[in-house]
Amino acid sequence: MTTASFCYKCSPHLLSLLRIILAFLFIQHGSQKLFNFPAIKPGPALELFSLVGLAGVLEFFGGLLLLLGLSTRPVAFILSGLMAVAYFMAHAPKGFWPSVNGGELAVLYCFAFLYLAAAGGGPWSLDRFMGKGRK
Repeated sequence: MTTASFCYKCSPHLLSLLRIILAFLFIQHGSQKLFNFPAIKPGPALELFSLVGLAGVLEFFGGLLLLLGLSTRPVAFILSGLMAVAYFMAHAPKGFWPSVNGGELAVLYCFAFLYLAAAGGGPWSLDRFMGKGRK
């Protein structure tokens, strides 16, 4: 087996693995906002009907849907937009360079979710299991 054929054979599974790891990490951001877990620091209760509250709901429940691979494409597209908005509202005003303004993760998540919106959830997803994913 050549390296190229091995990579071709493994790439769909690596796509699923990328989706699962991204979703697991992203869920943590939502759970920090919604449930203060894992705890960052004590503070006032989150107001659910605010931009941060909406972001927390989208991060947690959108991440959960991505983790399962359910409605991967539309959810990933929405989360990509969420991260673009987060970058331009919270990070870009602090400076141009993402490494300086603290927006590296927002940019990375934005483009990773955009990729998932185009590529789908891969073979290890409920979309594929239920016959909605591209073969």
